[in-house]
Amino acid sequence: QVQLVESGGGLVQPGDSLKLSCAASGFSFEDYYMSWVRQAPGKGQEWVSTIDTDGTYTLYTDSVQGRFTVSRDNTKNTLYLQMGDLQSDDTAVYYCVKDWGTTTAYWGQGTQVTVSS
Repeated sequence: QVQLVESGGGLVQPGDSLKLSCAASGFSFEDYYMSWVRQAPGKGQEWVSTIDTDGTYTLYTDSVQGRFTVSRDNTKNTLYLQMGDLQSDDTAVYYCVKDWGTTTAYWGQGTQVTVSS
């Protein structure tokens, strides 16, 4: 069955960097666009970034453009999100999502990122 397991979250200070990983299994990872979506406390889901099947094409929400970088390693079935210059507004649970925005979307369990001084 499809499994998406995020890791790498934690408590960091403003301005710090953090790299999230998402280990995928149970499907042909290399055939799917993958996304990161976050949910801050008391707020709705916010799409963060999407990457195409071979990493050639990436998209970001405006608030993270230039600070976050999405990538993937299809040999390891792993999705990454390198986050830089983290701010308090980046505090959220970050989810790895297969097929974001479709009726067949599948979510991981999420990893908590907390930015606080």
